[in-house]
Amino acid sequence: MAEVDIMSVKQRFGIIGQSDAMNRALGIALRVAPTDLSVLVTGESGVGKEFFPQIIHAYSARKHSKYIAVNCGAIPEGTIDSELFGHEKGSFTGATEARKGYFEEADGGTIFLDEVGELPLSTQVRLLRVLQSGEFIRVGSARVQKTNVRVVAATNNDLQQAIESGRFREDLYYRLNTVPISVPALRERKEDIPLLFRKFAADVAVQYKMPPVQLDDAARQMLQNHYWRGNVRQLKNVAEQMSALESSRLITADVLASYLSAGTTSAPTTMGHMGGGDDFSSERELLYKILFDMRSDINDVKRMLSELMHTAQHPAPSHEVRGLLPSSMIAPVEDYTESEEVVEVPHRELTKADMQREQILRALKNNHGRRRDAARELFMSERTLYRRIKDLGISDDEF
Repeated sequence: MAEVDIMSVKQRFGIIGQSDAMNRALGIALRVAPTDLSVLVTGESGVGKEFFPQIIHAYSARKHSKYIAVNCGAIPEGTIDSELFGHEKGSFTGATEARKGYFEEADGGTIFLDEVGELPLSTQVRLLRVLQSGEFIRVGSARVQKTNVRVVAATNNDLQQAIESGRFREDLYYRLNTVPISVPALRERKEDIPLLFRKFAADVAVQYKMPPVQLDDAARQMLQNHYWRGNVRQLKNVAEQMSALESSRLITADVLASYLSAGTTSAPTTMGHMGGGDDFSSERELLYKILFDMRSDINDVKRMLSELMHTAQHPAPSHEVRGLLPSSMIAPVEDYTESEEVVEVPHRELTKADMQREQILRALKNNHGRRRDAARELFMSERTLYRRIKDLGISDDEF
């Protein structure tokens, strides 16, 4: 595949970088796209494996048919068969009507099975049958149905190890792995790291109307030599953290070092300890997004006040001006004269749960209630978002 074609693919899908390893992976995707061969995309978490099935579908003869992406790790084991292959009315509690599965919906198109290594063994047997013969049976049915679907799968697990431990079928592995594509880790494409950082910093700057952060030479060298265990996702997280928390727009090596704790995605130690594990990561990222939104709101308020004060006869904000401020930023006060004492009404402090609730609701509203898109905006897994919605008591009618 000519270099110009790879460049056009990068522009179309927003892929940044010129490393040989990434170009090689893209070249394989483009060569296999016109065929109907199954493809297995492997790579560490956060490297961008989700782009490759989209590219394969877009440059295949199936491009005008459906493309369905399924996160196998986000669907409970008890319902995964129904989701993939459909069910008949009354086949289980809650099955009030017959329903098509993804393989039936995607007939003639492409289905992307992300985190395929998380499939239960019983579902692996059903998937193997689809790959071998194009046949499947709905849950609760005895009728064999046919489908013509191109399967692209992805995993960040070592499937060979899973086979040895009995968690993944060897025959399914070879069916999926007809054409392997290995997506390189970020540390294997060091020349792309400054380009990616600049893109993420610019995106934040545009979104929140602030100057982009930039790196000095020493910081740039440190950025390229970091291990990046979380890959592109971690790099994006660090760029957003620094954009939100640093007042100086020039990042030095000392400042960057505080964000690059060894082998983790944790924030600078000055933030203090807030928890552990996945919950810590999710809560921290929610707080960063809240900081972004607060900064944007404050900038908007400053701009409105500046415009109004410029035209006002008196420098003190009028009741009209105070009425433009968000209620969360001012204490309610009564009319008073100069001789009267002004007493501010105390506000209840927002708890961490309040802030999480507010940010989750904002993401759900921004994405019209689509939980998968909201989870992506919040930098958390769909499963974690479902758990937080339940824990925080968020109901569907709130968004």
